[in-house]
Amino acid sequence: MSKKQKPKAIIVGGSIAGISCAHALISAGWNVLVLEKSNSPPKGSSTGAGLRIDLLSQKIIKSWFSQPQRFQEITFPLAMDQNVVTDGDNTIRILTRDENFNFRTAHWADLHGLLYNDLPPEIFLWGYLCFSFCNSEGKTSVNVKAKCLQTDEIIELNGDLLVAADGGQSTIRRILLPDLKLRYSGYCAWRGVLDFSGKRSSDTVTGLKKVYPDLGNCSYFHLSSGSHSVLYELRKEELNWVWYVHHPEPELKGSSVTMKVSSDMINNMYQEAEKVWPPEFVKVMKETQEPFLNFIYDCDPLEQIVWENVVLIGDAAHPTTPHGARSTNMAIADAAVLGKCLGKWRVENLPSALEEYQHLRLPVTSKQVLHSRRMGRIKQGLSLPDRKPFDPKTATPEDCEELQDKNMPFFAGVPGLDGR
Repeated sequence: MSKKQKPKAIIVGGSIAGISCAHALISAGWNVLVLEKSNSPPKGSSTGAGLRIDLLSQKIIKSWFSQPQRFQEITFPLAMDQNVVTDGDNTIRILTRDENFNFRTAHWADLHGLLYNDLPPEIFLWGYLCFSFCNSEGKTSVNVKAKCLQTDEIIELNGDLLVAADGGQSTIRRILLPDLKLRYSGYCAWRGVLDFSGKRSSDTVTGLKKVYPDLGNCSYFHLSSGSHSVLYELRKEELNWVWYVHHPEPELKGSSVTMKVSSDMINNMYQEAEKVWPPEFVKVMKETQEPFLNFIYDCDPLEQIVWENVVLIGDAAHPTTPHGARSTNMAIADAAVLGKCLGKWRVENLPSALEEYQHLRLPVTSKQVLHSRRMGRIKQGLSLPDRKPFDPKTATPEDCEELQDKNMPFFAGVPGLDGR
């Protein structure tokens, strides 16, 4: 067996994209070091909200574990996907129904914890911000400078590859593409997770089940004129909900697109929700602790996601709107494809590996970002050049077909991971 030292990747970003990449690259025979600006790994389920995980991502994640049932234990099955509307007599009418959906849901913190806890803790540098990088003269390695946010100490790191997994507001992408601007969608999302553990027979939960009888087995998209909401169950007796609301572009501080909200903003949200949604849904919103606001951005597909020894993955490579459940699923697929390419070509042929990664992923993620954008505009009743604004109360069955998640390009699989 060769005593040759393993190649090394420096991964910037310790969220799901970054730790998925760590799993994939370790599986491909690489050493990894993960830089994350947060001071410590997230703890508990207070971080983030619900995720919907497609069949491909389920398969990829299970491949990283010697005991695949651990993934099943932190997720919840969703067999169905429905788009519904409230008619004038306050009855819920089904617009589309897919009974072969086969997603699973997870709380962000649970999936992150599962992936993180299976990695060696020594590969993480918490509390470090990458602020510059450069390739060596022969372009055979990359040098990274990072600052410890607690002490302002500057460290230098060297690796064969730099992976930018630092999210939609990526610092590394900003260095590579300083003129790139994200596109504001025109709307934001109120989000929350209601913990109803031990309260399954409560008035709130039983009332909601009467309105949404397939809840617990189904991802519901409830459409109204110029708005829509999402509702599905998570493991551990939790309900994830999202409500998309038209809103002028905010003046956000820092890199986060999530805003902490005041009690006045929350109370105003309740009042507006009462005008749109069934009282049973509004009751769930009111009983949710600490709802928060996400402002929805994406960007036009990039023309490249590889620069010599630097590669973008996840939201750093393709910021996307959430309507097709693509953000996390694309990040996991990015990581798996990158790992496959690196394992196939070896470090001696790193340029070929990265060229293949870019060749495989750009056509997929570009189409998925644009399709997700289109789905959001349809469901929010916004204009599109090839169809009139969608109104769920008057839409024909043909108008509604495009609402279904299964129409997402490459929904059934992606090149590089499905034998194509």
